[in-house]
Amino acid sequence: MLVITRREGEEVVIGDPSSPMGVVRIVSIKGDRVRVAFDFPRTVAVHRREVADNIVANGGEAADGDSRNVIGSIRPATEGG
Repeated sequence: MLVITRREGEEVVIGDPSSPMGVVRIVSIKGDRVRVAFDFPRTVAVHRREVADNIVANGGEAADGDSRNVIGSIRPATEGG
């Protein structure tokens, strides 16, 4: 496991730097809460640990039977927001 320190606004590039698979950015830090933005192709699944564990426990499907179900909306991160 790689552990690094990043400040608000800093990024981590995943994969080949000339053509990265994705980028992880620290959007904001407020108290003990950190907002993290993931910029990956839609073909790459990105899940919170508890959601990933749920999918594995259900044989590759989310609890409602649809592993592609999205609750809420996905919007781009904004600077300082």
